[in-house]
Amino acid sequence: MNLSPIILRVAARPLYWLILAVSVWVLLRGHNEPGGGFIGALVAVSATVLWGVAHSPAAAQARLPMGSCLGLAALGVVCAVASGLPPLLDGGSFLHHWWGSVNLGFTEFAISTVLLFDLGVYLAVWGALSGYALGLIAQDDEIVEDRS
Repeated sequence: MNLSPIILRVAARPLYWLILAVSVWVLLRGHNEPGGGFIGALVAVSATVLWGVAHSPAAAQARLPMGSCLGLAALGVVCAVASGLPPLLDGGSFLHHWWGSVNLGFTEFAISTVLLFDLGVYLAVWGALSGYALGLIAQDDEIVEDRS
């Protein structure tokens, strides 16, 4: 039984996407200024918590990219570990920063393993903390239902 006010459920729709957009912006600006994977993920967790409070923890979990908190966290760990592999292929050491570029014809796009590592941290933290927060919301919902 969802006891959240209708205004919260209506406002959660645009706010969810706005908060996620801000979290991606924080993730991407973290290389040169404060931000990065961890702080961006904390912002993304706030979007998931908003959806969980407005609708339900199950609905919030279903909106996650992998459909589950554990799957999202596991994908993040895989991305972080995978970021250490390209330098090994190039004769370097594991997790050494590797920079490359992709020629797009009209410009070159710089890529690095740092961004892949940050993405891994972002996904792992978003999944792990969302799972914890949604679990707390679910427990609170059970307590409220038991009292009524």
